[in-house]
Amino acid sequence: MRWSLVRERLQAFSGREGPANDPVPEGEARAAVALILRPRDESTEILFIRRAEDPRDPWSGHMAFPGGRMDPEDRDAHATAVRETHEEIGLALDQHAVSLGPLPDLPAMARGKRVGLTISPHVFLLERGTPVLAPNHEVAETIWADLAPIAAGEVRTSFPYVYEGRSLELPGHKLGERVVWGLTYHMLESFLGIVRK
Repeated sequence: MRWSLVRERLQAFSGREGPANDPVPEGEARAAVALILRPRDESTEILFIRRAEDPRDPWSGHMAFPGGRMDPEDRDAHATAVRETHEEIGLALDQHAVSLGPLPDLPAMARGKRVGLTISPHVFLLERGTPVLAPNHEVAETIWADLAPIAAGEVRTSFPYVYEGRSLELPGHKLGERVVWGLTYHMLESFLGIVRK
């Protein structure tokens, strides 16, 4: 996807009103993630992380966007996305990127069930070069992926998943040996729905 076209659509995206999200259900926590874009020659790339393997983490080893749970001192979900991105990959979004706004909230699901967490995705655009990323212990690797084949559906795939004894094929995007599926897939599709218009 040519950077000029993405930039034009992102300008429309950043000028719109944010989504009218419902209040977080009582008793649920909030988290936020950052969808980070960068221009690359004539194309656009998006940043993914692969979460470190951890038996306590329901999304262990999954492809994801940097982010995490809101802390009491975070003024809002945007601040959470900025703080968590810095903690997880060493990228200071407030210094190197502009905020393009939020996407609709999503309920967090793990193993087919809600886990009492609402996730707020926020879109950022790197404007001042690409700083060196420094993943912490929660991140196994970082991957910049060309947005064009993802948006065009050229890397669509399915992810085999067993739920309550049934074998399912869940939608995903294949990035080399990795598959983006689940919550990250749904957040990405929400964003692509705007970019494709």
